[in-house]
Amino acid sequence: MSTSPSRVFAARLSGLPVFDPAGDQVGKIRDLVVVLRPGGLQPRVLGLVVEVFGRRSVFLPMTRVTHVDSGQVITTGVLNMRRFEQRASETLVFGQMLDREVTIRDTGVKGAVYDVAMELTRTRDWLINKVALQEGSKRFGRKGQTHVVDWRDIEGFAAPEEGQGATHLLAAFEEMRPADLASVIHDLPAKRRSEIAAALDDERLADVLEELPEEDQVEILGNLGNERAADILEEMSPDDAADLMAELPPDTAERLLALMDPEEADDVRRLMSYEEHTAGGMMTTEPVILPPDATVADALAHVRNAELSPSLAALVYVTRPPLEPPTGRLLGVAHIQRLLREPPSTMVGHVLDSDTEPLRPTSSLEDCARHLATYNLVASPVVDEDGRLVGAVTVDDLLDHLLPENWRDTPSGTEAPVRIGEPKGGAARG
Repeated sequence: MSTSPSRVFAARLSGLPVFDPAGDQVGKIRDLVVVLRPGGLQPRVLGLVVEVFGRRSVFLPMTRVTHVDSGQVITTGVLNMRRFEQRASETLVFGQMLDREVTIRDTGVKGAVYDVAMELTRTRDWLINKVALQEGSKRFGRKGQTHVVDWRDIEGFAAPEEGQGATHLLAAFEEMRPADLASVIHDLPAKRRSEIAAALDDERLADVLEELPEEDQVEILGNLGNERAADILEEMSPDDAADLMAELPPDTAERLLALMDPEEADDVRRLMSYEEHTAGGMMTTEPVILPPDATVADALAHVRNAELSPSLAALVYVTRPPLEPPTGRLLGVAHIQRLLREPPSTMVGHVLDSDTEPLRPTSSLEDCARHLATYNLVASPVVDEDGRLVGAVTVDDLLDHLLPENWRDTPSGTEAPVRIGEPKGGAARG
């Protein structure tokens, strides 16, 4: 290896860029893979879990790492692009070691692991040699004392812990986008997924659930109490909540709907009434809707909402009252580009595009794709037989339905090796 610090704390590596020898970024670090050894021997670091472009996690062996510190990691060789799958003998540092309750042998002090340090040995192996833990708080509002001790002085890693928390793991991933955190959670054992879900707040968990495969969504929701599951569904966008409800047993879905806010539940029920592969089955019921006498300034204030996706922020839907779907008659849409060119005091009713035909709830996926492509749109209104706005289809929702069901687990390109790590079918792990 080239010059690297002899000791590196793992939490500082979370999200760090990984570069090839030419200086091009090839991914980000999402975890470290270690093997626990008997007799108090220090765990050996086998490699890194690296998220490459396309949100695919692959294994990078430490034998192919030429430089590692808290600022960057540099690799050499070729990387096996096969999706990382954890083996039974392996342990993930972030996913399984952080938040583990351990005990300092000499003093009996107990605490939760918030970091571990790995050290480069004379044999060029990286070993876990230090454990950082935090005692439980003895006084309200104050953090417990922290300790950094040798691995050999710690006990508690020998067997899986019941009820392991997720506070420090989530701190390591605090800045992650929901889609990236979903990718990390997807790769963890089911027990850890449930523990992380329990530690996330409702809004964050809802955002993450929307990015997970359906089987993960059902598993996580099933491990939550009915009351909290209903709260999470309320935080999800109605179309994603309806898709998830459709995967649940009918009696479970009805029980959760009964616990939800009536207005939120009505939106979900209405979406569930449409066929799955239609505009009605994938539309959102929460576009930006304004009356014709609203001003351009009003419209721009609404589309500035940071919680709106870019496709939802691209159009303002102008209708007669009422303004909640199903609305009064749709008058037209106002494009964001047009709004930016108009004086703020102009009424949106004067800058409408009313020439483009809207979609119908029964429009097929092919019809929706053809419509958006023909008119160069990223979203389109959906109206009922009376011309009332019932929702909007966005290009991201359309892609979710057009892509294969397992698209999140499928690489964006081929599985051919790229030149940054382990040879195809090559270096052994452990």
